Amino acid sequence: MTTGAAWSNGLVPDDHERSLTEWVVLGLLAEEPAHGFALARLLAPGAEVGRVWAASRPLTYRAIDQLAADGLIRPVRTEPGRGPQRTVHQVTDLGTDVLAEWLRTPVRRFRDVRAVLLAKLLLLERSGRSTRRLVASQRKAFAPLLTEVRATAPSDAVARWRRAQAEAIAAFLDEA
Repeated sequence: MTTGAAWSNGLVPDDHERSLTEWVVLGLLAEEPAHGFALARLLAPGAEVGRVWAASRPLTYRAIDQLAADGLIRPVRTEPGRGPQRTVHQVTDLGTDVLAEWLRTPVRRFRDVRAVLLAKLLLLERSGRSTRRLVASQRKAFAPLLTEVRATAPSDAVARWRRAQAEAIAAFLDEA
């Protein structure tokens, strides 16, 4: 996916927007090196991480391949397993920097709270890091949207839903 061209912001390729599965895999590998099978178990529906963002085993391995191609992770060893040997990957320095930037960046839309923001909060909590900075920046980022939603009288089901969702998100951020 990447062309090897310079990255304009120094962190992410210009021609590749990362999938949430890639971000979550990168975050999990930042906790400790792991192989794809172990990551896929964490991302299974109903598993600890899968309850926020689930991904199939093929999507997990695709994310690993893309992260490695982008130089954000690298193989460090192989381990025997049932079937082929399992390649253990760890995050590179570049991967650590890219992940840190992503984890501190608030989401832009209310609809991204359910998956993206919760994934960020979960990864921060799993790694023992504070969520305060992200929550504060998220409150600030949503302030204009909340003001707009609250100022508009809901005229239809979509507007009522958007207002209810915005109020629930505001309450969630206040409690966080």
